[in-house]
Amino acid sequence: MATLSGPASAADAEMAYLSSYIGNWRGESVLTGGEKPEPFRCRLTIAKGNQSKINYAGRCTLINMNLSVSGTIAFSDEHKRFEAAMSSNAGFSGVAVGVRQGDRISFDLKQRQADRGGNDVRIGSRIILLGNSITVDYEVEFNESGDVLVASVPFSK
Repeated sequence: MATLSGPASAADAEMAYLSSYIGNWRGESVLTGGEKPEPFRCRLTIAKGNQSKINYAGRCTLINMNLSVSGTIAFSDEHKRFEAAMSSNAGFSGVAVGVRQGDRISFDLKQRQADRGGNDVRIGSRIILLGNSITVDYEVEFNESGDVLVASVPFSK
């Protein structure tokens, strides 16, 4: 007979872990690869979502633009894995599988798209949850020129 004190499913246990990230986060870094390094400041809010999901919404500010992202993270009991969905104001959207190694969960989101000028662009984002920290790595490659812009943003509450 099962005890009533433990989680009802793997999803409940995994969501309990994800819930430890609920709150307001801030991070800053430098975007490199352009003409000169640019300050890159971000805010991220993580909240309890519907059912077994957490929602996140973030905004990063550069000198001449704002990037906003939002999405959900859940644990799929059916597939026995974390899944994250994301969309941004830059037209980037995707779904990533989270890979858990001990206390670390890593999500890799990658997409190719055309920028506003019609040029092919590769956009990538890696979200790493580890202990009491979140790190988001951004990478944008302009395929026509080969230029690559990168930033790694450590967040804290």
